[in-house]
Amino acid sequence: MTSPLSEIAGLPRPKDDELDLFGITHQGRVRTSNQDHFLLCTVHPQVVVRSTSLPTIDEITLRGERLATIMLVADGVGGSVDGSEASRLATIAVTEYFASAMRCYHTVGSASEHEFTEALREAAIEAHNRVRTQAEAQFEGRRMASTLSVAIVVWPWLYVVQVGDSRCYTYHDGVLRQVTRDQTIAQEMVDRGALSPERAQNSPLNHVLSSAIGAEEALPVISRVDVGKRGTVTLVCSDGLTKHVSDDEIGAAIGRMTSAEQLCHELLDLTLERGGSDNVTIVVGRALP
Repeated sequence: MTSPLSEIAGLPRPKDDELDLFGITHQGRVRTSNQDHFLLCTVHPQVVVRSTSLPTIDEITLRGERLATIMLVADGVGGSVDGSEASRLATIAVTEYFASAMRCYHTVGSASEHEFTEALREAAIEAHNRVRTQAEAQFEGRRMASTLSVAIVVWPWLYVVQVGDSRCYTYHDGVLRQVTRDQTIAQEMVDRGALSPERAQNSPLNHVLSSAIGAEEALPVISRVDVGKRGTVTLVCSDGLTKHVSDDEIGAAIGRMTSAEQLCHELLDLTLERGGSDNVTIVVGRALP
């Protein structure tokens, strides 16, 4: 099986200046603090010069070609300082783990698809364990938890790591696709046929998580989507957005977007106009056509 990084050879990878990326977070109109965290970054091999006799190092290319783009949203559970700490720790743990894995695969170049996806699963479990350990040490065992949705583009593939009910969407040629499945009690009941999707929307169980980073159980789900067509939009968000804005409205907004920044502000403004009952975080990325 080929390495995920070697599979990109046949397609032209967008240059850094061809990426349109933006992220935004807001506490909303009801909450007094923001428990969400997001991270938007690109991963590169890089040379760090410690000493040289050269008069300038500007002549040397020190940063290598982009290996991946990471779009991450973590939504702290419970609306407390514990939730904020959980989402912060999850963001740091996953980013550190994944950056290390990318360096390894870039060097070795022989990781199979299975090995790569298992590394992503391990990154989520590492975040889960770090949050639980911190809760034990700092909060006397009091539980703290966070959702985690991570979109990782290793051109032309989008890998998604999902724990909880934050979401990842893709959009291309007028079609919006929800890549993730909400890990909630209501969604589990829908999957078993015990609750209709329509009733689930208004069920009090719709926001009761069945899996979360730092909770009793974290069950990361890994998905892979081809996003190699230029103009494909990836959107990662906390449920502060989807509580107020429907999928149809998200799709319509993406359809008329002029930039990732403009889209994020439009969706945030719509959320706040409708009450902004929760923290809201939106991260958007695309390769320009």
